[in-house]
Amino acid sequence: MTPDIDPVALAIPFFVLAIVLEMLLARAGKAKAHYEVRDTAASLAMGLGSNVAGLLIGGVTFAVAVWAYEHRLFSIPMTAVWAWVVLFLAEDLTYYWFHRLSHERRFWWAAHVNHHSSQHYNLSTALRQTWTGGVSGTWLLWLPLSFLGFPPAMVAIQKGISLVYQFWIHTEAIGKMPGWFEAVFNTPSHHRVHHARNPRYLDRNYAGVLIVWDRLFGTFEPERADEPCRYGLVKNIGSFNPIRVAFHEWAAIGLDIVHARSPREAFGYLFGRPGWSPDGARETSLQIRARWAAAQPPTAEEPADLTGRVTP
Repeated sequence: MTPDIDPVALAIPFFVLAIVLEMLLARAGKAKAHYEVRDTAASLAMGLGSNVAGLLIGGVTFAVAVWAYEHRLFSIPMTAVWAWVVLFLAEDLTYYWFHRLSHERRFWWAAHVNHHSSQHYNLSTALRQTWTGGVSGTWLLWLPLSFLGFPPAMVAIQKGISLVYQFWIHTEAIGKMPGWFEAVFNTPSHHRVHHARNPRYLDRNYAGVLIVWDRLFGTFEPERADEPCRYGLVKNIGSFNPIRVAFHEWAAIGLDIVHARSPREAFGYLFGRPGWSPDGARETSLQIRARWAAAQPPTAEEPADLTGRVTP
């Protein structure tokens, strides 16, 4: 059994039209967007591969969700408006922690890193999705929703709605939204920060739909007028080959484990923060940010972000 409605599949024609429109507007000088043929082709290939991978493992993950639902604590009606409101908040909070885990632990970063591997930021980047997310097991984080009593089809639909929402925020063509919207929702400005490799912006703004989770848990960083976002990885892979994009970090983990001198080192390479090494020869994002912050001169007043507000 699978959900009858797949928001992502229904939105694919819109995705394609929006990418083409952004390309045309950029070429006409009407919108800010940078496209490179090989980069865009890699993103589209990653999106196609992600769909194939989803088909291969989707039945298993949905079956496990059905099993969890059969052992549910409550019976939540799929037709109730309140149930959709509660699920929206619960699923979005789950996405925040999934996304944060995918940046802060190398095993799950290996499945997510491909999404950040483009040095461009445009609507096609949104399609640069994982091929290995299913086998990494992050889908288990959504099982408590079915245990609580949300029907698996309902959860799958809400997850799809969240992914469709996140498509439009992968663009430089849209500046700041109205202040109230920026305060509550994830926006292109907030997500540009998330994709940036500037030390100030590393591992910030994990939101799916609601940016309030980042504000609540201390991972929010505004986009600043004095510091344009630079996209890609701390160390870019320099390849448009989808196979390398999808598996390069898994290969690097395997190589590190082979050379580990103890089980502790092997565990650290696998589940430590990305960049962790036993001798400290590499840097994690926390260390990169700390080194950068220590090098900043003291100022009497910090520059404003793109809304004009002074930011700490």
